[in-house]
Amino acid sequence: MKSRMISHLSSFRASVIVVLAVSIFSAQSPGRAQGGRLDHWVGTWATVPVARCPGGAAGQGPQGKAFGPCDSRGQAAGQSVPAPASQSGPVPPAQAPLPILNNQTMRQIVRASLGGDRVRVVLTNVYGTAPLAIGAAHVGLRERDAAIKAGSGRVLTFSGNPAVTIPAGSVMLSDTVALTVPPLAELAVDVYLPGNTAETSSPITAHAGTGGLQTNYISPSGNHAAAATMPVKETTLAWFFLARVEVTAPREVGAIVAVGDSITDGSRSTANTNNRWPDHLARRLAAQNIKMGVLNSGFSGNRILEDGTAVSALARFDRDVLAQTGVTHVIVLEGINDIGMARDKPSPSSADIIAGHRQLIERAHAQGLKIYGATLTPFEGANYWSPDGEAKRKALNEWIRTSKAYDGVIDFDAAVRDPNNRTKLLPKFDPGDHLHANDAGYEAMASAINLDLFRSARDRTSTRQ
Repeated sequence: MKSRMISHLSSFRASVIVVLAVSIFSAQSPGRAQGGRLDHWVGTWATVPVARCPGGAAGQGPQGKAFGPCDSRGQAAGQSVPAPASQSGPVPPAQAPLPILNNQTMRQIVRASLGGDRVRVVLTNVYGTAPLAIGAAHVGLRERDAAIKAGSGRVLTFSGNPAVTIPAGSVMLSDTVALTVPPLAELAVDVYLPGNTAETSSPITAHAGTGGLQTNYISPSGNHAAAATMPVKETTLAWFFLARVEVTAPREVGAIVAVGDSITDGSRSTANTNNRWPDHLARRLAAQNIKMGVLNSGFSGNRILEDGTAVSALARFDRDVLAQTGVTHVIVLEGINDIGMARDKPSPSSADIIAGHRQLIERAHAQGLKIYGATLTPFEGANYWSPDGEAKRKALNEWIRTSKAYDGVIDFDAAVRDPNNRTKLLPKFDPGDHLHANDAGYEAMASAINLDLFRSARDRTSTRQ
C-alpha cells in the first residue's frame, strides 16, 4: 500500500511539473495559433533609420558616425553643407525639406510582405540625443489614402501604457495586438508626437532620401491616432520613428533581409506603387505560397566601406540585418557607390570591396544565416561612371559569381544589362539616370531570383513531384 501511495505521489508530482513547464513555456512564447500550431515573430516590413535634422534637406545625412546635434539651419552643428549631388554622386530627384512636427499625428503607410494574425510595431529613436515622447500609437488596415478599414483599428500600448518615452539611442517594441493581416496588405501606423521637433537639437530618426517613395500623412494639431479618416495638413515621403512591423508566423517561416543602397531602396520607381525589387520579390513569394517576410534594408547612397548619407553597411549590419526579427536569409546588393564615389581613384580597390563583402558573409554565417550575393547592375552613363570604376564592377561581379563565398548568386547584372552593350542598362529598364532601374527593371531583377533559395528541403521536394 505504502509503495503504491509513493508511486501515485511520484506520478502526481511529475504531472504537476509537466503542467507547470507547459504553462511557463506558453506564457513566454508568442502563443499558439488555431490547431495548436506554435508561432513566433517574424518581420513583415522594415526600413533603414538614419539621422536627419528637423527642417533640413531630406537627403542630408551624417558625414560620419558622430552625427548631430542639429542647429537652426536644419543641419548637424559644425557640419558643412554637403556638396551638390552632381559633384559627389548620382543626381537624386528633388527632395523637400523634412517637415517640423509639433503636437501632430503621423499616419504612416507600410506594405506587409508576410501575413499573420497578430501584430506588433517597433518605434525607434536610435539617432536621437534626447528622449522622444510618444503620446499615442495605433495600427490598422489601410482602406485608401489616410483612411483605415472599419473595425481594423487597434490601439498600441507599450508595456501596458498607451504613451511612452523612448530613451535616446533606443527603440521601443509595442505590445501584441490581435489583427489579421493578409499577405501584401497595407497597414497604417499612427504615431502622435505631443512635442515640437524644432525645439530640440536632437536629430530625428527617419527614413528620408531618394528612396522610400511612399506618401505618409501629417495631421493638424492634436492627437488623431485611431481616427477612421485622419485629417491631413501635409504629406511627406519620409517614414518617421518607425523601424519595423512584425507578425506571428509558423516556426518554419523566416524573413529575407535585402541590404543595399538606393537600387534596393527603390529610387526612380513610381511613388506609392511598391515597385522596388524587394516588393516584387514579396509578390512572387506570395504567388507561390512561399511564406517568407521580405525586409527592405536599402538606403540611398549607402556604401560598404565608408559612411555617407547613412552609415556604412559594415557599421549598420548588426542592427539593420542581424537583429531583424525572424531573419533567416540575406541578399546583399552593395558596392556601386563605393566604386562610383571613388571615380578614377585607385582606392577603394575591387579587393577592398571584396574584403568588405567577406566580412558581411562571415557575420551572417556566424548567426546561422544563408547569405546570397547579387551582382552589381550596369551604370555606364551615370554621372559618376568611369572606365576604372567599370573595371572594379566587373572584378567584383566575377568574384561574386565564381568564388563560392556566398551561399548562392543572384545575377541582377545579367537580368537588366543591354546584351549589345553589357556596361549599360537595357534602355527599357533605364529611368534616364543610367544607374537605377524603372518599375519594369526592378520587376526584372526580382524575376531573376531563384525562389528555390527560400524553399525548405521539404517544399522543394513537393514542388518537383
